[in-house]
Amino acid sequence: MLEIVSVLAIAVALSMDTFSLSLGLGTCNLSKKKSIQISLIVGIMHFIMPLIGVIIGGNLINFLKINSNLLLGIILLFIAGQMLYEIFLKEEETINLNPLGMFFFAFGVSIDAFSTGLGLNAITHNIFVAMFLFSVTSFIFTLLGLAIGKYANKILGIYASIFGAVLLIVIALIHICK
Repeated sequence: MLEIVSVLAIAVALSMDTFSLSLGLGTCNLSKKKSIQISLIVGIMHFIMPLIGVIIGGNLINFLKINSNLLLGIILLFIAGQMLYEIFLKEEETINLNPLGMFFFAFGVSIDAFSTGLGLNAITHNIFVAMFLFSVTSFIFTLLGLAIGKYANKILGIYASIFGAVLLIVIALIHICK
C-alpha cells in the first residue's frame, strides 16, 4: 500500500509542472480537440520517458551530461515566443500549435519523468503500473490546466494570453538558471 501511495505522490509531483505550463498554454484559446491531443501526447510521453529512463539507466546522464532544466527552458521560451507572435503579429484568436510543437511541449514537460525512470526500480517493482499512473495523472493535469487557462482567457481576453506567455517565460528562465 505504501508503494502505491509513493508512486501516486510521484505522479502528482511529475504532473505539477505540466499543470502550470498548461495554464499558460490554455490561455491561447485552444480548441477542445487540440487540448485533448496535447493532453494525450503529454500522457503518452509520461509513460515513454520513464520507460526509457529505466532501460538506459543512470550511465547515460553521466556520459552525456544532460541538463534537463536548460533543455526545458529553451523549449518553453520557444512556445512562449510562438504565443506572443500569435497574439501581437497575427492577431488571431487561437494558436496553431502544430504536431511538432505539441511534441516539443510534451517532451519538455516529460524530461523529469525520464530522470524519475532512472531510479524507478528502487521505488517499485511494478514499473508498468507506475508508468501508467504517471501517464494518467499527467493527462488529467494537462487537460485541467488547459481548461482553466481557457476559462481565464474568456474572462480576461488578451491579457490572459499575455499573462500565459509571460508565465511560460518566467518558468523557462527559472529552469535555465537552475
